[in-house]
Amino acid sequence: MFALNQWYVAGFGWEFESSPLVARTLLNKPIVLFRTPDGAVAALEDRCCHRSLPLSCGTVEERGLRCGYHGLLFSASGACLEIPGQEKIPSKCKVQSYQIVEKNQILWIWFGDEEHPTALQDPPEYPWHSDARYEFRGDIYHYDAPYQLIHDNLLDLSHLGYVHLRTIGGDPSTHMEADMKVHSAGDSVRVVRHMRNSKPPATYAEAWPFAGNIDRWQEIEFDVTHLRIWTGAVDANTESLDDPNRNGFHMRGLHGVTPETENTSHYFWTMATNLPPSGVSNMTKVFEQTALTFEEDKVVIEAQYQNLQRFGTNPQVDIHVDVGANRARRIIASLTNKQNASATTLA
Repeated sequence: MFALNQWYVAGFGWEFESSPLVARTLLNKPIVLFRTPDGAVAALEDRCCHRSLPLSCGTVEERGLRCGYHGLLFSASGACLEIPGQEKIPSKCKVQSYQIVEKNQILWIWFGDEEHPTALQDPPEYPWHSDARYEFRGDIYHYDAPYQLIHDNLLDLSHLGYVHLRTIGGDPSTHMEADMKVHSAGDSVRVVRHMRNSKPPATYAEAWPFAGNIDRWQEIEFDVTHLRIWTGAVDANTESLDDPNRNGFHMRGLHGVTPETENTSHYFWTMATNLPPSGVSNMTKVFEQTALTFEEDKVVIEAQYQNLQRFGTNPQVDIHVDVGANRARRIIASLTNKQNASATTLA
């Protein structure tokens, strides 16, 4: 069901500021995350090997995580360090650990197959969280819907004209008729959309002092476990939308879409934006508008999934805006089909 040998987003580093433990199910695996005294982050199976109490019911100590039932103490590697009242520790007394890395305040967790329990490459870079030109904030949503429906939504921004009338949308014809180019390379898909000489949507007009109409861009980069979306605008006819160093209003979004189960998902997102010419931060406004936008998406996607369950395998019709989403689905299908074939061969 899920592509393995990948780094998935498991959360954000700032979550430990409010709680020493974070419990999540990721790719059908119950996992507890915690920060060790030296500042590193650890990830263990959320189950004590003694009587199966979730380790997330325990406490973080200097040497590791102590179970809240009988006090067994586990290190960040999953080894049992102590059994209160018992000197000998059985060799089987351990829990599974997962490779996890904190990078740019993002927690990346490795899910590999049996042949690749440790990572084949470093976690992805996301420099915008530490770029002095940007401020950013983020949040986490839970979806009662499969993760690929979220991919579909993010790879097809034509829906903005209908779903997000109060924020980044409006003027449906502009969005449906945008100049669009789709490129594929390896396991990634890139969708570039341009909407020239268009009216600024509410979020843009409130965050940036545009003189009138704008030239607007949407650049979507899909990888198997996350998407990076760069959107923004400049005053119409002032700069090339192909210039990587163009000015104007910028919104750089991280979208970590991590399956919880086959039918539910975690959506880890941040939005980074640049200061307007006044130098007065617009971060709060951009964050609030972005959160409202994603809440609107959540309503639509969950309603879509409910209807998919209701109508079953009734055929669907593709239209021109579905190119990017369809390519992403083919990539994941290819990866999971190879995994299934390999597993069958080994069996």
